[in-house]
This record gives sequence, C-alpha cells and structure tokens, in this order.
Amino acid sequence: MTQGEYASVNGIDLYYEVLGEDRPGPPLIMLHGGALTFRLSFDALLPDLTAERKVIGIELQGHGHTADGDRPFSLRQSAEDVITLLDQLGIEQADFFGYSLGGLVATEVAVLAPGRVGRLVLAASHFGPTRGEGYYAEITDLDLESPRMPTEEEGAAMISAYLEVAPDPEGFFGSVQKYQAAVHDFEGWTHDQLAGLTMPVLIIIGDTDFVRLEHAVAMKQLVPDAQLAILPGTKHMQVIRPDFVLPMVTAFLGR
Repeated sequence: MTQGEYASVNGIDLYYEVLGEDRPGPPLIMLHGGALTFRLSFDALLPDLTAERKVIGIELQGHGHTADGDRPFSLRQSAEDVITLLDQLGIEQADFFGYSLGGLVATEVAVLAPGRVGRLVLAASHFGPTRGEGYYAEITDLDLESPRMPTEEEGAAMISAYLEVAPDPEGFFGSVQKYQAAVHDFEGWTHDQLAGLTMPVLIIIGDTDFVRLEHAVAMKQLVPDAQLAILPGTKHMQVIRPDFVLPMVTAFLGR
C-alpha cells in the first residue's frame, strides 16, 4: 500500500502511510517535525529506507492530512494516539524514528510503553525543559533573525506542504500555535524515566540546531544505551540530510 489511510483514534482521524509493506522485520515508525508533514520531513530518506524496511509514516494532530479540531494538543496525547494506532494495526513492537516534535512524541511512547519500542532514533530532539536547558534562548524567544531559525524558503515550504493535503487549509497557523506552546512549555522527563529507556537510542543533532550542544551530551549520558551524532554545518531544519543520516541510521537499525 502506498496511499495513505485514516484510523479513528482517541477522537480524531489519524492519517498514516505504509511503505515497503512486504519487507521483513519490525516496521519503522516515522514521526515528522512540527509544522511539517511526513513527506516533507523524510522524503529524501524514504527510497533507501523502504528498500529494506516496512515504514509507517504518521501525521500527528493538526499536521498534514490529520485535522486539528477542538482537542488540546499534548505530547502525551500524541504518544497515546501512536500507541492506539499500533494496537489497531496489530503491531506489538516497532523501531521509531522521530524528528524534532516527532522525536519528543517518540520518546514519550518509549517512556509510556517501553516494550513497544525496539530501537529509537531521535533527530533534532531533546529530553529536558525546552526553556533554559533544551533550546537556545533565541529559539524560545522566537528571534527570527537567528541563523538557527527556519529561512523564509523553509517556512514557505511548510505552508505549501500543509495546503496541498490539509482537510482545513485555513488551519495552519492555529495548529502551529497549539503545538508550539506544547513544545515551548515542555518540562522534560525525569532522570529515572530516561534511565528506564534501555532500548538502543541514536541521538542526532546539528551543530547549529535549536538544541543546545551540551544538552545533547547530557542526553547521551543519561540514557543507558545511547549514541550521539552531531552533524557539522547543519541547522535544525537540515538535520534529515541523506549524506550523513542514511548511513548512520541504516547501520544503527541493523545492529
């Protein structure tokens, strides 16, 4: 199946795509970045990944094909949506690849239901409070002049991708406000919760990311079986780059 489907989960119709359906082994669940779609986040990686793996790309509440509606947005609710979808698809355990917001949701899945996660790839994601610890101040202060922020072209690509597929084309900015608030108010997981993430974890950030470099190192030290990659010359919006990410993710998932 290459066309997307909807699943009724927790009061919303959650969009997902299944690629490489006949591939052996555990599926790879891919969770996009905030204000992005599954395809805009991961298209550059999909031909290689789906040649080897069954990939399930999910679009979270208020993103892409999945409408927002009146329901509040939270990382916990998003993780519960993903777990409910796995239940409906009969998937006991999968590997996860989350980018930015998708990394936070993937981590919440691993905290809530560690047995459901085989291996965990977290790109441009963080573990502690966004304000003052996880992100640089210019990001939480929304300093549009910061070189770490998305460019005008990147912002236009987000809007264009949304308008192409969204059930409510007028809903982009309202949805952004909801999930941006959820990320910026994020208080992080406890050290005990992070120590409980005993599955293999690969953390990837850019050297000019939203995420503080020292925070990424702390993440690596707190999670028992974690690896850390810092990509040179790479901003937050550029982290999903095939030249660096494909070889390391393929090696990690095949370990």
